[in-house]
Amino acid sequence: MAVPDFQAVMLPLLVLMGDGAEHSLAEVFESLGDRLGLSPEDRKELLPSESESKFDNRVRWAAFYLRKAGLLERTGRARIRITQPGQKVLQAKPTRIDIKLLKQFSEFREFQQGAKKSDSQEGGTVAKEEEHETPEETLEASYQNLRRTLAQELIDRVKKCPPKFFEKLVVDLLVSMGYGGSRKDAGQAVGQSGDGGIDGIIKEDKLGLDVVYLQAKRWEATVGRPVVQAFAGSLEGQKARKGVLITTSQFSQEARDYVSRIEKKIILISGEELAQLMIDHGIGVTEARTYSVRKIDLDYFGEE
Repeated sequence: MAVPDFQAVMLPLLVLMGDGAEHSLAEVFESLGDRLGLSPEDRKELLPSESESKFDNRVRWAAFYLRKAGLLERTGRARIRITQPGQKVLQAKPTRIDIKLLKQFSEFREFQQGAKKSDSQEGGTVAKEEEHETPEETLEASYQNLRRTLAQELIDRVKKCPPKFFEKLVVDLLVSMGYGGSRKDAGQAVGQSGDGGIDGIIKEDKLGLDVVYLQAKRWEATVGRPVVQAFAGSLEGQKARKGVLITTSQFSQEARDYVSRIEKKIILISGEELAQLMIDHGIGVTEARTYSVRKIDLDYFGEE
């Protein structure tokens, strides 16, 4: 089953805590996952940032909001326990616990007012009744949307660039990724060969212990298996073992299946992947704004 949203987790979490005992978050993740019938794959599903599992993140936020309403309390480092008000909520046998229900508690209303004030000053986000994503997930989704838009703008620009500029772009990217030795070495190697379908030869590392053969073309149409197979044949003619094929369009599934079956190591980089690599390595982009998302350093505070 799909991982429930953080508001849907609130009631099962409070029920789990209904025994009145102190529980560690690690215990909560395990027991709650069992109660909800989540598979190992569900529990391992990561946030877009890959910093934490989606399930653990949603449980943390559910526990955070329940604590702000006074239904749970922290008893130590990453340890929680149900409170008397929390027991009273369970005794009322609610069918769902969500932000709308939590608003009946003055502690939660005060928290929301303070969070909204900070939100308006700093441009952050506060979870609303109708939202199913945690604030962290909302922030990450916005970031990924901005990144996708930027990637599309980048590849549109790249397609309009002259061939010489495209060669320079490829050199800049490869050097920033640690290939090609120095920029001078890479610049001399890329765009110089043109021999049998090879556009360039670059060092795999700064010492030149191995080389990688390169073909980079600004295609518009989908690149199929014949083009990739021809590149593999060019590598064979050079007695080469490794190659990188870059396009500004995309590769067919047949092309990708082909390189997965052959002995030679050929990496296919589509236009979308090229744009993402450019963003990751700062090629053709500049930093507009930085948001630093921080969390409590439990090591600093030690045992509480």
